[in-house]
Amino acid sequence: MFRKTLSIRWSDLDPNMHVRHSIYYDFGAQARTEILQNLGFGMTFMKEHKIGPVLFKEECTFRRELHFGDQVVMDTHLLGLTKDGSRYQIEHTFLKGEDTFCARIIVTGAWKDTQKRKLTIPPDEAIKKMEGWPKADDFQWIK
Repeated sequence: MFRKTLSIRWSDLDPNMHVRHSIYYDFGAQARTEILQNLGFGMTFMKEHKIGPVLFKEECTFRRELHFGDQVVMDTHLLGLTKDGSRYQIEHTFLKGEDTFCARIIVTGAWKDTQKRKLTIPPDEAIKKMEGWPKADDFQWIK
């Protein structure tokens, strides 16, 4: 599992004094880029291979509020991947105090050829790197 401790900033709050909905998506995007970088599949690799991620769907379910000063962790897992690595599904779970479920984001995406501007299958090297992503207990190969 990839676990990240989050710091809630003053600028993350809305008028109700809890974390704005869009901040959850920002935290998720940051975690995904950090994981890809750690796997050797960062921005430099993407630029060299002329590929980039594209999201089809990003959906968050909110259960508990997060406030300034809360101790928050976000766990990130790979929920699904096609055998050719072209499509993926990623889950982010937000916990307060490491055990109180607060929110869950599920992202569904694919890889795009940045020159042709069309969906593509990433190079074999990239697929091997994606397979190293921490998988959810209910991980499934996407058909």
